[in-house]
Amino acid sequence: MSLPERPPICNLIQPGHCQFTPTFSEVPLLDRIPCGTGGTSFILRFGLPDTTKPMGLTTCACILAAAELESNDNGEKVDVIRPYTPISTNDQVGCFDLLVKDYGENGWLSSYMCQDLPIGGTIKFKHIDFNVKIPAPFTHKKIGMIAGGTGITPMIQALHAILGKGADAEQQSKTEEVSLLYGSRNSDDILGGEMLKKWSEDDNRFNYVDVLSNEPENSTFKGGERGFIDKEKIQKYLPPASDGDDVIIFVCGSSPMYDLLCGPRNEPEVTGILGELGYSSSQVFKF
Repeated sequence: MSLPERPPICNLIQPGHCQFTPTFSEVPLLDRIPCGTGGTSFILRFGLPDTTKPMGLTTCACILAAAELESNDNGEKVDVIRPYTPISTNDQVGCFDLLVKDYGENGWLSSYMCQDLPIGGTIKFKHIDFNVKIPAPFTHKKIGMIAGGTGITPMIQALHAILGKGADAEQQSKTEEVSLLYGSRNSDDILGGEMLKKWSEDDNRFNYVDVLSNEPENSTFKGGERGFIDKEKIQKYLPPASDGDDVIIFVCGSSPMYDLLCGPRNEPEVTGILGELGYSSSQVFKF
């Protein structure tokens, strides 16, 4: 199934059931599927330790990938570990999908997985309790999302839980509206854009807005916003802090993005633009 054809699916599992444990396990790359328009983004499908079961990952949570790669500096082998958030759900049995952008020299492990890892070649994954973030189902009536680059993948995972139709009514979030500001350099850098647009067209609870900082003036890009995610765009599209406990804002992106919008990721205090707009630490979750 191509990325634009994927529907949101709510199939939540409590923490503690993921096939990946705190010990690294090797699994094979099953497929590498190009997506988007830039030629540098891929859906990477990996097998699971037990191919008869789903991954069993809770929402929202990530996993850690590891590979031994050759250093460009001295040629020595170096263990490289990076977090990734799957975009597939627990409806998928025997395998899982990552949405990965090849950043070339700026993304050592992502470049290896997108370019050099052969189909059938293996890579290591593990999952630890620390990688479980904010749990779904969500109780907030209004959710705002701010993502930059590959920070979109935790938002996709959360949107599955919010917009997806699950068999169990107890898994449904209480969210009545969700708005996503997704910052990219240009339209070729957008990850999962066609799928997100389809989800927003199919569900009036979801408002999806691309924000492009370096899109050429003569491009055919329509809709969304130009420039950067700033105070004016947050006020225009996201629920206000004055809505109190009904509101939460999810943020995921680069370190400079955190610093500008809400303060460093590892600090609970909310500063930056969201702090200026009155959002409290209980209203902002930093992935």
